[in-house]
Amino acid sequence: MPQYFNKSTNKKSNNKKTTYIVTLGLAFLLTFNFAYSNELVSKPSKTPVNVLFITIDDLNNDLGTYGHPLVQSPNIDALATKGVRFDKAYSQSPMCTPSRSSFMTGLYPDQTGIIAHGSHTRLTPHFRDHIPQVTTLPQMFINNGYFSGRVGKIYHQGVPSQIGTAGADDPDSWHETVNPIGLDKQVEDQILAFNEKALNNNSFGGVLSFLSIGDDDKQHTDGKVATEAIAMLKKHHPNKTNKPFFIGVGFYRPHTPFVAPKKYFDLYPLADIKPYLAPKNDRNDIPDIALHDRAGQLALTTNQRKQIIQGYYAAVSYVDAQVGRVLDALDEQGLSDNTIVIFVSDHGYELGQHGLWQKGSLFEGSARTPLIIYAPNAKANGKAVTAPVELVDLYPTLATLTNLQAPSYLAGVDLTPALNDADFQVREGAYSAILNRSKGLNNQFVFTKIRGHSIRTNRYRYTEWGDGLFGAELYDHNTDPDELKNLVDKVDLENVRVKLKWLLDDAIEKAQTRVKSIE
Repeated sequence: MPQYFNKSTNKKSNNKKTTYIVTLGLAFLLTFNFAYSNELVSKPSKTPVNVLFITIDDLNNDLGTYGHPLVQSPNIDALATKGVRFDKAYSQSPMCTPSRSSFMTGLYPDQTGIIAHGSHTRLTPHFRDHIPQVTTLPQMFINNGYFSGRVGKIYHQGVPSQIGTAGADDPDSWHETVNPIGLDKQVEDQILAFNEKALNNNSFGGVLSFLSIGDDDKQHTDGKVATEAIAMLKKHHPNKTNKPFFIGVGFYRPHTPFVAPKKYFDLYPLADIKPYLAPKNDRNDIPDIALHDRAGQLALTTNQRKQIIQGYYAAVSYVDAQVGRVLDALDEQGLSDNTIVIFVSDHGYELGQHGLWQKGSLFEGSARTPLIIYAPNAKANGKAVTAPVELVDLYPTLATLTNLQAPSYLAGVDLTPALNDADFQVREGAYSAILNRSKGLNNQFVFTKIRGHSIRTNRYRYTEWGDGLFGAELYDHNTDPDELKNLVDKVDLENVRVKLKWLLDDAIEKAQTRVKSIE
């Protein structure tokens, strides 16, 4: 068995009365927000609060707590019951590298300089090359006397190629790191896929692939992630070190290949899986640029789709079990009442919606992500927040919850008012963006310079491609949660579209504002 270790726009009214009213309203909201935030942390514990930051790779909202009828995720569900579940949380880019660089710095992808996977483009692959002086989320804790540790994938690591390595990590963020590697890396020659090229090259990072093997959870990479995370919790228990901790625990599944013990595959008999089948004319009103078809995936048979979904859900349930091990250890160490737990994925994952698979679109399936926050004194624990939020909001929220001073340049907003009152709406819409991909030579994906920008409000999603020159989309989630009817050309919705465009333009302007103070 291999061992791991590598430790170490111009559209607003100029009416003065309107401006005065809006200013008063903003002042009231800011005061109200501040009051809520202070109320949450008005009685801090005698010792500083710890942070357990759990990230999952490529996890969508197909979970029991989000109402999925088939997926078994009891440990994640239990955390949602204990903490606050966010029902409309969105990544700022539905791709791993830009998303993780964003929420770990508290800045939008354009501000970090990472708007795509660096390994697939000529863009610089690490945010430090663009903003070397940035203070990352873990660094804020280091600067305030915390121990900061990482186990597994927090910043980008190619999966499965870089499992067992540090990948594109940020050494300044950590005192100690562990890069586990397990059974799944030993059996890559046995992985199944409906892609001959991937099988010939033994390359499965962006390919729908799966394998049921081995019944010992702890021998797989994510099992070792949990084991090492538990060891780090014990080693750096505040009672031993006299200092609080920020520990990032990054699980690799359900990223492809979907490798998991057989017992998790057995939870999902193929007969019980009903693959999503898009209506025949679903794509007729979608701009071509919005459809990032991967080689061979439009031709998947119903049985092949079932096998892929089975593998994905098996990997989800396997990861859920490992999350449960870490949370149980937190309880056993007597740390639950003084530790904030963040549970989040870097983006969503499509399983056949619009004929799309995996990630990288600006549809709900890819842009939306699960998010659960447990803060010991939060008044809304056990409830769900239905207003939209962004992952970039995590940094300022953790600063407030731990009574630390966050950098002044952070782009996100503080979510603590929603942790006190689940009905509190901290922002009007959540913003996501992506660099368009198209097929180049030999069906290999290449990136173009055309950007897609999307805003998700409580009711609508509005998306523009190339500032609208390459198409736009408008979906009403009240009547069309699957985003099947593009309403962008409906005359009777013109006022709605214009207001959403203004909101999107404001979001783009904010997301692309240079942060000169850290360049």
